[in-house]
Amino acid sequence: MTKIIFIDGNGEEKEVEAQNGLSLLEVAHNNEIDLEGACEGSLACSTCHVIVEKKFFENLPEPSEEEEDMLDLAWGLTHTSRLGCQIIIDDKLDGMTVKIPSGTRNMSVE
Repeated sequence: MTKIIFIDGNGEEKEVEAQNGLSLLEVAHNNEIDLEGACEGSLACSTCHVIVEKKFFENLPEPSEEEEDMLDLAWGLTHTSRLGCQIIIDDKLDGMTVKIPSGTRNMSVE
């Protein structure tokens, strides 16, 4: 299990144990953390946008072109922004802190 620390838009921290192989979005949902994920991880929105702690961001695989396109739509984009559905938990992420922006931008039309 890997320790992940989520910080919500109000600055509240929640530390969770994450199962390796799950996406960060799945970990958030499994632990009742308010990370939207409107497209359910299909890389069709930017609502699971998170801001990754710099030292861990540099160790993540490069984002795909599709992820970069979705990040362009994210609210509050930073240099260490990623989509939670594209971060797969493994041992090298143990202790990672991610911030959840206080807002999202959902462009989907129902």
